[in-house]
Amino acid sequence: MKFFIDTANLDQIKEANELGILDGVTTNPSLMAKEGIKGHDAIMKHYKDICEMVDGDISAEVVSTDFKDIVEEGKKLAAIHPNIVVKVPMIKDGVKAIKWFTDNGIKTNCTLVFNAGQAILCAKAGAKYVSPFVGRIDDTGWDGVQLVEQIVHIYGVQGFKTQVLAASMRSPNHIIRCAEAGAHVVTSPLESILGLLKHPLTDVGLAKFLEDAKKLQ
Repeated sequence: MKFFIDTANLDQIKEANELGILDGVTTNPSLMAKEGIKGHDAIMKHYKDICEMVDGDISAEVVSTDFKDIVEEGKKLAAIHPNIVVKVPMIKDGVKAIKWFTDNGIKTNCTLVFNAGQAILCAKAGAKYVSPFVGRIDDTGWDGVQLVEQIVHIYGVQGFKTQVLAASMRSPNHIIRCAEAGAHVVTSPLESILGLLKHPLTDVGLAKFLEDAKKLQ
């Protein structure tokens, strides 16, 4: 399973990358705004900076909703760096654009996916990734991980090559459960990734080892 970090913060990307487990990055307009990145040129430069930091797929999201505009915006994003994956919303014109991008050699990530039917359309159109939003589904009272499991099963039965990129991770447990469900990728905030490191027995055991090591000096 691949690990992506869901952020536009360069310091967090650097920290995750230094762990040696980072495979890529996902971003969106909200994450860009959170970092104060405004204006076309600044956004494009920020994407380029991220691509130069991480040797892996970098999802860059379009903000257009019309087919022609999505295509034009996506082409500009894809031209930034070979690792750019154009992130396209799950709407009718988005699916049409994904098919166009696929036919023209541009990688895509279909985002804002909340049911298996949407995921099937993503795969049929040729998206490299489909992004079911686990945490947001949980917010509605349903189990987002079950959707990940369902999509993974359908893709396996049908032989679809699209990878399931579990998004909207809210905790280390989400990451673990999505791994159990067969997700090909999880994208998560740094906090949840670092949360996988933590266990109180690890802390207690390390403290004991260090205490005993002092006695050997």
